[in-house]
Amino acid sequence: MITFSGLARGCHVIELSQRQETILRIVKDEGPITGEHIAEKLNLTRATLRPDLAILTMSGFLDARPRVGYFYAGKSSNQLLGDYVRKLTVKEHKSVPVVCQEETSVYDAICTMFLEDVGTLFVVRNGGILTGVVSRKDLLKSTMGGQDLAQTPIGVIMTRMPNIVTCQLEDTLLEAATRLIYNQVDALPVVKESASGKGVEVVGRITKTTVTKVFVELGEDTPV
Repeated sequence: MITFSGLARGCHVIELSQRQETILRIVKDEGPITGEHIAEKLNLTRATLRPDLAILTMSGFLDARPRVGYFYAGKSSNQLLGDYVRKLTVKEHKSVPVVCQEETSVYDAICTMFLEDVGTLFVVRNGGILTGVVSRKDLLKSTMGGQDLAQTPIGVIMTRMPNIVTCQLEDTLLEAATRLIYNQVDALPVVKESASGKGVEVVGRITKTTVTKVFVELGEDTPV
């Protein structure tokens, strides 16, 4: 059985051994129980069990009390995974934002989006202050209006502040993912207050691809 032990402490995703699964069953049924008594039940030495008990304790499956012994912590592997996911932050997983200026033409914005292989551009003014967002859908609609794309500034078609959904460095990745889904957008600008206190500065981006990558890495047993 593959479980996500170690997630609550930020360790690698691992698979519990059959002996570790047996230890869990013993502690769950008979805990609190000392390491010596667990070893007796398995016909093993205490030293042999020490690494297994350490793994199970650090991963959050077991807890221990001096002079009392081990007892089941009451968290399933799904609960441990949930605890871990809720600790992932935007700061840890943001990527570099792709930006343009309000004066950038729609044609140049389309070229930038193609060359950078992104679905959303963040529109900024001097100092990286966020003023708007333009999506692939916005650019597609602009090509259907018969406008001169080389002469039309991106500011004409972008979504302007304050009607932009954002996230901050301290937000959890789960909060950001919820905003992506709830607001039906492909990317969120990661922002912080500007030094001048006028507006917010774009410092990163979180996309649906960001969230998918974390999910895949968890499934592939690689650190995230």
